[in-house]
Amino acid sequence: MITNLRLANFKNFADESLVVGPFTVIVGANASGKSNIRDAFRFLHGIGRGYTLAEILGGRYGAGGQAEWNGIRGAADEIMRFEQPAMGMQVRLRSADEPWPTHDFWYRLWMASTNEAGFVVTGEALTVMGFRNAQATYTSHPAEGDPVRAQGDETHLLLRMEKARNQRKFGHRLAVRPAQPAITQLGEHKRALRRHKEEASKVVKVLGDMRFLEPAPDRMRQPAFPGQTVLGDSGDNLPTVLRKLCEDPARRETLLEWTRELTPMDVADFDFPIDPTTGWVQLAIKERDGRTVSAYSASDGTLRFLAMLATLLDDDTSGLHFFEEIDNGIHPSRLRLLVDLIESRTKEKDIQVVTTTHSPELLAMVNDSTFGNTSVVCRRPDRGDAVIRRIADLPNAEELRRTQGLNRLHMSGWLEDAVYFEEE
Repeated sequence: MITNLRLANFKNFADESLVVGPFTVIVGANASGKSNIRDAFRFLHGIGRGYTLAEILGGRYGAGGQAEWNGIRGAADEIMRFEQPAMGMQVRLRSADEPWPTHDFWYRLWMASTNEAGFVVTGEALTVMGFRNAQATYTSHPAEGDPVRAQGDETHLLLRMEKARNQRKFGHRLAVRPAQPAITQLGEHKRALRRHKEEASKVVKVLGDMRFLEPAPDRMRQPAFPGQTVLGDSGDNLPTVLRKLCEDPARRETLLEWTRELTPMDVADFDFPIDPTTGWVQLAIKERDGRTVSAYSASDGTLRFLAMLATLLDDDTSGLHFFEEIDNGIHPSRLRLLVDLIESRTKEKDIQVVTTTHSPELLAMVNDSTFGNTSVVCRRPDRGDAVIRRIADLPNAEELRRTQGLNRLHMSGWLEDAVYFEEE
């Protein structure tokens, strides 16, 4: 799982870090930088999917011009901070099946402004430095503080496995494709060592195992082609995903119970009628009074609930899920149930949830563990840089949370004021 994300010269972040836990909450004013954090996770996800830098930034399109991947928001000179020599990200990972901190490594990905193919992934276990040409220098034990070797106009790829007492260097050259991040090439590279391949594959899997759910009611109302059991980022295939969940009687009852709790509907069952013309699967909700509500007439909030339930209750769900403005369209009286569901599911299974929110009520509902993974994003008053601060680290935050409530602190602007005070 990801435990920390550091951003250097990425959009409006000069050098900031986000603590990431099982359930991570990010608050902040409009245009403070919350969505830029989402873009950073998407940047890493694009690497995990094996895309080139051009595809990550500009988008990837399949047959017929259909968008397979939407590029990162903004032009290239807006993604990397103006006049900065390089952009970087650090991802701290911890293995779920090993005791802390046995597998606790930093992986750094750098994109140099003079080298569009340049990436770096570093850690005590593995280091991959940026490269310009199609070859790379490989060393098992580089000298400390000497991560990049430049010869003329070329920057080499360098792999490092551990901090070595013996600073003797030895190695060979690896051919790499300069348009693709190096770490996604190591797993299949014939000349890379097996332990390097295994470590690189672990990182790629973590980066690739992310989802970004932004439910669009119009998409969720549409029927789905039979067999489509993966929920799209916009909520596509909701009927067939729910039908798959309902094939298990226990999971069907769990889904019904949460739907009854989260919505005012007196839900008795789900129905999945087949369109006689197309054969596609539709979604309908049956109430106890015999009334049937189709997805076309269901409220936007109900459909958003169902999409999040489908994600959280599916046993096949894993990895990191980013929900932007999770409180959008959800009544405050139902928000606590959703928070409880997320906290319980992230505790029970191998899943992380990161969400942004404008809701003071949500902050008042999180448990102690989630409070420790809640951060505020705000802009410095004297310039456009944004800062990320863990709320628990702000002065007297723990005591004020108990005596006044985190929701009141958020509404009063105390969080931003405390950050500015710390900055001063």
